[in-house]
Amino acid sequence: MPVHRSGTPHRLRLLALGTLLAAFSLLCAPPSSAADTPARGSARMGMGVLAHDGQAGTPTTGDATQTEGVDVSGYQGNVAWSTLWSSGVKWAYTKATEGTYYTNPYFTQQYNGSYNVGMIRGAYHFATPDTTSGATQANYFVDHGGGWSGDGRTLPGTLDIEWNPYGAACYGKTQSAMVSWISSFLTQYKARTGRDAVIYTATSWWSDCTGNYGGFASANPLWIARYAAGPGTLPAGWAYYTLWQYTSSGPTVGDHDKFNGGLDRVQALANG
Repeated sequence: MPVHRSGTPHRLRLLALGTLLAAFSLLCAPPSSAADTPARGSARMGMGVLAHDGQAGTPTTGDATQTEGVDVSGYQGNVAWSTLWSSGVKWAYTKATEGTYYTNPYFTQQYNGSYNVGMIRGAYHFATPDTTSGATQANYFVDHGGGWSGDGRTLPGTLDIEWNPYGAACYGKTQSAMVSWISSFLTQYKARTGRDAVIYTATSWWSDCTGNYGGFASANPLWIARYAAGPGTLPAGWAYYTLWQYTSSGPTVGDHDKFNGGLDRVQALANG
């Protein structure tokens, strides 16, 4: 004789309802990666260094063979340039553009402000190789503050090529496609300005995303990112670095850098 369990259908209905609600919540909730993705335009030089390479000390101070500098972006807002100048900072790079969709709203204060206190200044472009071509982004950069003038105090533009803060680290490109993209940017930048752009990158990113390509070293100065007591192993082709971003937690503004030479060498790079 079958046993009647009056509560069973009710429990089954509750179970089915719970399953439906769980599925609905999963559909409606944003993916955790999307929730952690920063807003387009907010990327800045060295944004991925700590997360990917970590930090292992800082260089010794007072090295007369190196010249202190800083790099800034819209993240810092209005910068106290006179304070930085008084602390010994003699050169600065300012983020001008990102992709073909962003210009730094603080660019004028930062770019002209550093110049006005006596610094040698330059501009950088945060590359997004997954959005438009290298040549297109080079044109956007030059048209929005990234040009060069032979006034003796303007450095050549810098291509900031590093981890993608908005998605896949290598922007969905193969190593050969990444090399081609970078080459496109550098070629167009030189065509527009007459100068070879500086390349800012980290050795680990360069190895992963370009296959440690060494073909740019003969023309393009290297700006290495490494938060440690020394710059470490450099990407293929470069026997030495020209600039080194060594911390994101320095005084006044976080991002501090060393130029590999005295102030006369900074001036030499500005003069071309």
